[in-house]
Amino acid sequence: MRRSQRIRTLAIGAALALGAVVTSFPFVWMVLSSLKPLSESRSIPPTVLPSTLTFDAYQQLFSQLDFARYLLNTLGVVALSFVGMLLVVVAGYGFAKFRFPFRDAMFMVALATMMIPAQVTMIPTFLILNGVHLVNTLLGIAAPTLVSGFTLFLARQFMTTIPDEILEAARLDGAGELRVLRSVVMPMSKPILAVLGVLTFIGGWNSFLWPLVIATDSDNYTLSVGLSLLNRQLTVNPALQMAGASVMVVPILIVFVLLQRHIVRGFALSGLK
Repeated sequence: MRRSQRIRTLAIGAALALGAVVTSFPFVWMVLSSLKPLSESRSIPPTVLPSTLTFDAYQQLFSQLDFARYLLNTLGVVALSFVGMLLVVVAGYGFAKFRFPFRDAMFMVALATMMIPAQVTMIPTFLILNGVHLVNTLLGIAAPTLVSGFTLFLARQFMTTIPDEILEAARLDGAGELRVLRSVVMPMSKPILAVLGVLTFIGGWNSFLWPLVIATDSDNYTLSVGLSLLNRQLTVNPALQMAGASVMVVPILIVFVLLQRHIVRGFALSGLK
């Protein structure tokens, strides 16, 4: 009986390992291809491992093209998006722990916005931002995605799991609501903050359509827009294209790996399957 269980465990482990290798192969291929010389990246049949490692593609991205500016713009958009994440956490805390008129109705309206595609509101949003002179600015790129119904739902669901007794004890000790939020709620909310942080980072980092619409000057393009324009700027250069894709993908993988434990815990505590 034990032998059959061991065989089953080994078989499952081998299948999972094979699946991991197959899944990760495109990412490994992308990174290795970005380190190939131009002649080798165009060779047929293609090779997996580069015969000579070179960072010429990355050097060309940041020295000859505008990817340094695109990277700074993307980091700026991500930083502004994190401000929206903090607003979502505060709103989720309010919906979970305070009673006020029309609370449930307001929360349902916020959730109803999840059913509206972003493409439907793109033109009205553009007109509003144009009216307040935020077109072709980083704030205009980040503003429409600062808050969302889904992140508000996640924050609110997690905040409901915080015991009211802990909050009441802090208030009896003389802590105000801001102090309770900063010293009690925030430290207990690390799992959901990790989830919201990763979602916010991915959303700001991968933003493509809206920056392409709102940014009329290439100086305000983000990485995703710059990557899409890479083929139009130069002749076919597989190593350069893979280097640009690596700059887009690798930071997201690093963030996810570092926060994986908190992400799984945050989704579990928020009640999502």
